[in-house]
Amino acid sequence: MKAPCKAATHYDHMLQSKLTSLPLLGRGKVRDIYAVGHDRLLLVATDRLSAFDVVMNEPIPGKGELLTRIALFWFEKLADIAPNHLTGADPVSAVGEQDRDQVRGRSMLVKRLKGIPIEAVVRGYLAGSGWVEYQRNRSICGVQLPAGMRNASKLEEPIFTPATKAAMGEHDENITFGKARDLLGGELAETIRTLALRLYSRAAAQALENGIIIADTKFEFGLDEHGTVTLMDEVLTPDSSRYWPVEGYTEGSNPPSFDKQFVRDWLERAVVEGKPWNKRAPAPLLATDVIEATAAKYREALQRLLG
Repeated sequence: MKAPCKAATHYDHMLQSKLTSLPLLGRGKVRDIYAVGHDRLLLVATDRLSAFDVVMNEPIPGKGELLTRIALFWFEKLADIAPNHLTGADPVSAVGEQDRDQVRGRSMLVKRLKGIPIEAVVRGYLAGSGWVEYQRNRSICGVQLPAGMRNASKLEEPIFTPATKAAMGEHDENITFGKARDLLGGELAETIRTLALRLYSRAAAQALENGIIIADTKFEFGLDEHGTVTLMDEVLTPDSSRYWPVEGYTEGSNPPSFDKQFVRDWLERAVVEGKPWNKRAPAPLLATDVIEATAAKYREALQRLLG
């Protein structure tokens, strides 16, 4: 069986890409975005990690390559449900020779789409902000749920709980489906809800066969030149999903995870200048063992998915 990562290079610790052969359009929390002509984009997954919408100071070694491999795995598995933004071309072909080492293994060459301004969140289990909201009013984003549920309880059916996209450093805002309809129009909102639920259900069933519970996830969609709803950005990675190992799952508490919940839990206990961290930049310096353990969790998630 192939190892999940290549031999280490100096680009296995990439906090920020520095391509010289393409114009930089912007930097997200994890991905750097470059223009390739007028109709394509190069997405370079760095080793940055964000938690509570704040980018950490330290890279997670190999994270960008692992995220890219997981996203490509899911794009292939789900292509019959929704078209995606991949062009099928090798990202290395889009850059000059001097930039190829920065791109190789951690990038996607994609179609430039018109972004749809909501995050399509699907929840199969009660966790995170959903659990907090449920305790307050027994619902999530306007979806009423049964009484007596506990932290990490499995929902009877997956639910669609959209959110607005926040700017860097701000928090996404959960909204009702009615608000999503107001923002997008009824037909587009219905299409996105249907696709998101189908994508989640297929992926959750497949991941479960390999010992992973996908408790929740968020999808992003755009429109191509023909107005077709197209799956974009990343998909079903540990950055955009809550991954739990089957053997560690217990209803009533936060299960161990393969995603960045491990870092969030550590940050909840972090102290800066004698006070709990306020979840705003700058982030506390991550301990070495936290960095190593996080990298190991991402590697294990990939290994399980690939069987």
